[in-house]
Amino acid sequence: MKRSIITFSILLYAIVVPFLEINATHVFNPDWTPHAKIHEVWQLITNSSIGALCIWLVWVKNETMISGILSLLVTGGFLLAYVLQESYGGSMIFLDGSEKTLLGINIGVIGFGMAFIGLLFSLIFTKKKEKH
Repeated sequence: MKRSIITFSILLYAIVVPFLEINATHVFNPDWTPHAKIHEVWQLITNSSIGALCIWLVWVKNETMISGILSLLVTGGFLLAYVLQESYGGSMIFLDGSEKTLLGINIGVIGFGMAFIGLLFSLIFTKKKEKH
């Protein structure tokens, strides 16, 4: 179960997010400054590289704690950026006024929220199990 939760979160940030962002709304958005684009591509490469490391840790080394913590940092980083978006002028709404939502909730918040909570419980459960 623990490896499945970690793998789910990795798939979100290492594969799904790049798939959703390597297009005209993000990486190739003509309204974005070149400086913002390089940060976007850097973030995508970094998160996908962390994901590759985490997959290796979980499935080859059977190391779930470090992989879980790294995945918690990536998913939690998005959630914190979402919460703080008004303080820096960020938004999940596209320039055309649309937003990817499910039941009125941003899909990033849903996906990363589920991943973050799953990872948190998985890590807490692992830590408690190690003490016994």
